[in-house]
Amino acid sequence: MVKYGLDYTRCRWILPLLLGIGVIFGIIALAGWGWLESQTLPYVLQASLWQICRRGDQGGEWNCESLMGYAWGRAAAATYLVGFLLLVICFALAIIAFAIDTLRFNFIRGIGGLLFVAAVFSIMGLVIYPVKFSSEIEMTGINMFSWAYGFGWTTAIMEICLGFFFCCLPNYEDQILGNVKPTYFYSSP
Repeated sequence: MVKYGLDYTRCRWILPLLLGIGVIFGIIALAGWGWLESQTLPYVLQASLWQICRRGDQGGEWNCESLMGYAWGRAAAATYLVGFLLLVICFALAIIAFAIDTLRFNFIRGIGGLLFVAAVFSIMGLVIYPVKFSSEIEMTGINMFSWAYGFGWTTAIMEICLGFFFCCLPNYEDQILGNVKPTYFYSSP
């Protein structure tokens, strides 16, 4: 990307594209039912960020209870949701920043800083949830944190990594804009 500059059409949209993938992963984590599930038979427990559902050992109907009745449930949902909203804002700002012909590199560095703030909020929600869930809710059998919880962590890791990319990109401003005089390694005989 640095070799061809951000005017190279295939490279210009890589960072906003990765942010868009992070937004999709965040939506999957917010809407997914696989935050916590029973690992072995009988499958009696299933939880999302928003509610927990239990079923008796003999099967039957699922009985669901909202996690918003717990202070820690509201805190986990709120902090993860704030991190997700900041990610969506960064995605919109990145599209605006890379759509403008003249890049504003300080603007890009600000997006990186906002991504770090989003990562902090996301990680707070992802830590509060399992710690308080396992200590305050009675669980039977063997349970595991599952696929939707993994998508939440993937989103947080993407926020951190993309934050580094957005913050470091202005360091190569001259190379990206083509303002550096080429160096030739030629020696005469």
